[in-house]
Amino acid sequence: MARLSPLHILVLMGGWANEREVSLMTGNGVADALESAGHQVTRLDMDRDVAAKIREAAPDVVFNALHGVPGEDGTVQGMLDLMGVPYTHSGLATSVVAIDKELTKQALVPQGIPMPGGRIVQSEELFEGDPIARPYVLKPVNEGSSVGVAIVTDESNYGNPIARDAAGPWQQFSSLLAEPYIRGRELTTAVIDTEGGTRSLGVTELIVANGFYDFDNKYTDGRTTHVFPAEIPENIAALCHRYAERAHKVLGCHGASRTDFRWDDERGEDGLFVLETNTQPGMTPLSLVPEQARYCDIDYPTLCEMIVEDALRRAGKLD
Repeated sequence: MARLSPLHILVLMGGWANEREVSLMTGNGVADALESAGHQVTRLDMDRDVAAKIREAAPDVVFNALHGVPGEDGTVQGMLDLMGVPYTHSGLATSVVAIDKELTKQALVPQGIPMPGGRIVQSEELFEGDPIARPYVLKPVNEGSSVGVAIVTDESNYGNPIARDAAGPWQQFSSLLAEPYIRGRELTTAVIDTEGGTRSLGVTELIVANGFYDFDNKYTDGRTTHVFPAEIPENIAALCHRYAERAHKVLGCHGASRTDFRWDDERGEDGLFVLETNTQPGMTPLSLVPEQARYCDIDYPTLCEMIVEDALRRAGKLD
């Protein structure tokens, strides 16, 4: 793509969510990249006066580098819509649905995208008995980055039934999503919007040294190995591309998204399941989306500009 004319871009980051530190890494990485491409960048660590500060800065566009609530759930998107300020990534309605794992299932499964079954449970129920057969996964309904995920097995030290004083997400969240545990491999596929249409970039396998791909293993250096391109059969890679692009379109994502999978390699194509679609995936220079983009000859500053360009195109602000 042709380079964008110099813009004033406000990079919105930080905030008060569980993923604050990750957001700061994403935001500062994006800001550095956009500055290197010749843009004027204002960095804003979000606080309760965010609307006034954005209005005072008067940027051409906001790069939304927030993760989690309220930056990824539609709250900030609605505010920016009311202010009439163009912003990157997905809009209000998409953000509301995609942050909610149960609503995501209701949107994607009828469209032929396989996801694990399961149900919402009240945390208090867990102390009386298992909501579904072990092994199963418990996760918050409205969090990202594997925040608050627990895998309950016969061998786990949570107790049977789960003990009220056992450390786990049931102590932090009043309700949780219970899903059957899918053995196998962690895969992920990034999707970006370009001037020519939606494009999936590749498939990465995530190999964790110990445990599973939780928040600590995602963001602690050396705990997870990224294998890219993933060493998987061509038909499985093709399905990852198809499901990721389809999820991006069905949910109405924009800019960039990343769809995460579990693949039970003993079951072939029937063992591939979408876990979630991230509407604002990590965008540090070493994150998965930039990593896949580099393989497609899209460097980091160009990737950031492509996401900005998509926001301006949707807002009718491109020259």
